Amino acid sequence: MKEGPHSRPSPSPQAVQRSRAWQRMLSGRRLDLLDPAPADIAIEDIAHGLARVARWNGQTLGDHAFSVAQHGLLVADIAAALKPDTQSCWLLAALLHDAPEYVIGDLISPFKAAVGLDYKAFELRLLRAIHRAFGLPEQLPETVTAQIKHADRIAAYYEATVLAGFSLEEAARYFGKPDGLSQAVQQRLKALTPQPAAAAQTAFLARFHALVAEMRA
Repeated sequence: MKEGPHSRPSPSPQAVQRSRAWQRMLSGRRLDLLDPAPADIAIEDIAHGLARVARWNGQTLGDHAFSVAQHGLLVADIAAALKPDTQSCWLLAALLHDAPEYVIGDLISPFKAAVGLDYKAFELRLLRAIHRAFGLPEQLPETVTAQIKHADRIAAYYEATVLAGFSLEEAARYFGKPDGLSQAVQQRLKALTPQPAAAAQTAFLARFHALVAEMRA
């Protein structure tokens, strides 16, 4: 789980001129977008970026965007509600399920489909590097993947209906009707409120470190 030192020296000016395939992060790391290395990935960079990436292309109610960081927290909460005995490592995977978007942004699903499989391959390669950076398997068990996808669709349903202007019928058509949750959890989901970026970033980091501590216990 420990983050290693920066694994790669800064590229030479000649290399930058040929092809600038890396991004400099606030931590000082330079992440190669085509060949991401786990040692070049920092949770602080991820939390900072995700807290400033808007879900739904920013088309949500409120004074603040509903960020991908908030969405990650929501999916982890729903995954835990669906299966209370879920291991901390799989809840961490749920929290990080959209982590590549700290680099590539949050493209809405219709646009992802239009871009095609090359985009998905790029996204998956980065997610696998993120998993390695934080002690998760590159390929999650099928049951865990299914649980996270279920939680993701439930989160999308409530985000769509509470914040993004979808009717209940329209959201059910695209995301399915939510199931498996108690009335208390459903009531909390109906009260979704976008947070300022700094608050979302702090909450995301706190959940990450709490889950890591549980994994190490």
